[in-house]
Amino acid sequence: MTGETTVRAAVRIHGRSAQQGPVRALLDELPDRGGHLVVTGEPGLGRTTLLHWAARAFRAGPVLRLGPGPGAPATAGRLLGAVRAVTGTAPLLVCVDDAHLWDARARAVLAGATERLRPAGRTGLLLSVAGHRAVDPEFARLPVVRLDPLSPPSAADLLDDLTDGAVAPAVRDRIVAGAEGNPALLHALLRRLSPAELRGRLPLSGAPVDAGALAEVAGAAWTSDDDGARDLLLTVAAAVRASDGPDTDAALVLDAVRRLRPASRPGLPPEPLPGQLALAGGRLRFHSELVRRTVHAVAAPERCRDAHRALADAMEERDGGGPLPVLLHRSWSTAGPGPVVPLADRLAAAADGTATAPYGLRATAYARAAELTADAATRAARYTAAAEQALLAGRPERARPLLAAARDGAAPAAVLGRAELVRGLTELRDGPVGDAHQTLLLAASLLAPGAPAAAETAALAAADAAWAAGDLRTCLDALAPAPPGGEGVAPKSPPVHRDPATPHAAPTLAAVVREHRIGMRALLEGRLDRASAPLGQVVERGRTGDGPERLLRSAAAALLLGDVDAARLGGARALAAARQLGSDTLVPQALEYLAYAELRAGRHPQARAHAEEGLRAALRAGQRNTAAHHRAVLALAASIEEQPDVVARYVAAALATARRHGLAQVTTLAEWATARADLGRGRPHDAADRLGLLVLPGPGRGHFAVWRLAVPCFVEAAVLAGRHEETREVLGDFADWAAFGADPQAAAQLARCHALLAPPDRADALYRRALARHDEAGGDFERARTALLHGKWLRRRRRPREARGLLGTALAGFDRCGAGVWAAQARGELRALGALSGGPDGGPDTGTLTRLTPQQLRIARHVAEGATNREVALTLAVSTRTVDYHLRKVFAALGVRSRLELARLVEQAEQAEPVEKTGARP
Repeated sequence: MTGETTVRAAVRIHGRSAQQGPVRALLDELPDRGGHLVVTGEPGLGRTTLLHWAARAFRAGPVLRLGPGPGAPATAGRLLGAVRAVTGTAPLLVCVDDAHLWDARARAVLAGATERLRPAGRTGLLLSVAGHRAVDPEFARLPVVRLDPLSPPSAADLLDDLTDGAVAPAVRDRIVAGAEGNPALLHALLRRLSPAELRGRLPLSGAPVDAGALAEVAGAAWTSDDDGARDLLLTVAAAVRASDGPDTDAALVLDAVRRLRPASRPGLPPEPLPGQLALAGGRLRFHSELVRRTVHAVAAPERCRDAHRALADAMEERDGGGPLPVLLHRSWSTAGPGPVVPLADRLAAAADGTATAPYGLRATAYARAAELTADAATRAARYTAAAEQALLAGRPERARPLLAAARDGAAPAAVLGRAELVRGLTELRDGPVGDAHQTLLLAASLLAPGAPAAAETAALAAADAAWAAGDLRTCLDALAPAPPGGEGVAPKSPPVHRDPATPHAAPTLAAVVREHRIGMRALLEGRLDRASAPLGQVVERGRTGDGPERLLRSAAAALLLGDVDAARLGGARALAAARQLGSDTLVPQALEYLAYAELRAGRHPQARAHAEEGLRAALRAGQRNTAAHHRAVLALAASIEEQPDVVARYVAAALATARRHGLAQVTTLAEWATARADLGRGRPHDAADRLGLLVLPGPGRGHFAVWRLAVPCFVEAAVLAGRHEETREVLGDFADWAAFGADPQAAAQLARCHALLAPPDRADALYRRALARHDEAGGDFERARTALLHGKWLRRRRRPREARGLLGTALAGFDRCGAGVWAAQARGELRALGALSGGPDGGPDTGTLTRLTPQQLRIARHVAEGATNREVALTLAVSTRTVDYHLRKVFAALGVRSRLELARLVEQAEQAEPVEKTGARP
């Protein structure tokens, strides 16, 4: 290295919101009750940082910090003394870092202390223990918060925070890939590079991750004093390296160890098993991936080669390892890093011909073949193939350095085009979509002369980027037929490169692409008659296909046609196929289509379940754009519930990515979710203001394929806000959309909109027509909304018997689909009729109180007794702001609008079925 960089502290904690949540909950509960929590994770993931954050965030009382050392038993005694000293006064937070380093006696005292904390009162214990070894039995029963490696985007954000964004993109990619989500390792890598290397002015003078950096972060976690244990650890580390998974066959490992140490005869399982390892189901794994990497990196090179050679021999003798793992172990047993042409060719050929191998393993094989290849063009092609497989495996942070390596050599246009295709697809999922569009167009032009099928894939993905950006003209251009002599490109579809190892699938895939292109362009041009047949054919092909790309296109075509059942089927089959192939790249997109289909069908709980899983999968795969889509779906699902703060959180996160990366579709969905939440909570003016920007003509109109879906919400909000005239023009557009036939709900929604605007002598008939159309289309939520509006209209015209029936139907529909905020409106209307004094059966709504959290129930009782918010805050030892926040949620959950109504509801509920005064959930 040419020098060392001074790395400043990060401004904030990155990628730990999920782990901060339980810690924050513990801190928030301490004014009322004690608790304890264990924070665990491998070395370098930030256990100490999280404890420091908790100590800084705690404001309700003192903080006691304890650490390991020779006086640990006395320290544990000090803990008990401190608990006794503060009992009955202010809450106490105790932070114990690295509790696993305490000796057995001290750990026992500490574990005993946790049993005394809750009875002792308002004391919280926050422990940090290592995750590179089995959990100590003393702490095994405590609730755990586990720190996982940061996602690639979070790691990149941390790197930018540490360096003020001054790192060159190629160097940034290598550091993020090498750190593998470990913040401390990322710090260590930064310190090992000079400022000139970080800025790309000098080439990196060594491997991005060396043994020294790994050992620095792992500390003593990787070491062992026993020679046999060291050989076992090394062999497991070497075996996992070629398995593309967290574990390996224990019998294979022990066979290889016997070859390394002929005099030894270790049993199965070995006794005692090194603490760094775990054995389950005949499989061995490291508790920590960082420790595994360190064990392999610090071992003597000749010993590593011996381990890989022993594993290859054992696998060949067993004849059960497959060609790729055996060849990889053979390649790593060679004496030097230089070219080994026959072995490189065999590795590449095995990766080409093993379509069923995991994508990650094939990426490793292609990359190793490239390292052993002398010819620059061939080496570039193999690095590109490795990047393709890494992207399919959901590892974009691994694909980017491989693409940089591919650029180093002189390569033909077809190879450069493939590299640009992978780069563009990576940007499409995790970058500005405008940049992705241009990169993909470049890829298409480079690929067109020699690889027309790949060029079509690139052009298809370019159209997808234009769709995401909301650029209708550019999307139509990309969907236009190709000039004579060439094929056209397809519409928005799964942006993935066809697996080069399955050429037999090309004709079927090409047919799907052609039909999808024709149908999609016709649909966007407003010609449903010419779109139905080709898109319908795409849907039908998906019913019998088994490739995830084809199934995803089937789901997309079904959504365009409004066939939500076919979209759900295609999405579910695509999800199963992607999981079976181990494609972490395609799983988030399959879940996205499933979530959209459930949303269109009005099944909000199912949409939320798919989107929650999809969000986790997208973040793991480093796909911030896909994650933004899932957050928008979650915001829409939450907009019908009773938690506006949840809507706001998802919307803020979705828009943060959408605005940076130009995701017009996400922006429209997120703004619609906010407006729908406002409408459900009885704020039509706010909803109309926000929706007007999306649906009314003008430069700020929403995404071309989404804004019409929000028109019924806008009409309802505008009418309730007294702004009838604003609806005229947009309602004409919506009537055209309903006549188009691509949205099964549109006809019923159109009749509802006309009823809202109609004079009294026509409104009743229009509402009834809308309900009849809903019966044909299905969908609980939209039908319940129409029934609610009709019931309100009837009640205000003094037709209570008819209103009661419709409002009861609306309430049942909202309850069935989890639309709590709308159910509260229906209950309010029924109460106004005298048909509902509390619960849906006419009796006190005792069940409604069970929806409240313990803190909300305490606040509701105090308010019902006549206490002001300030008096409640003083009684509960919380801030007035906290009481205000919880009281708003109480009003939304119970569907009440005044303190007097709340008092009556609580009184009726407790007279009907007394609830324990402890405040616990019944």
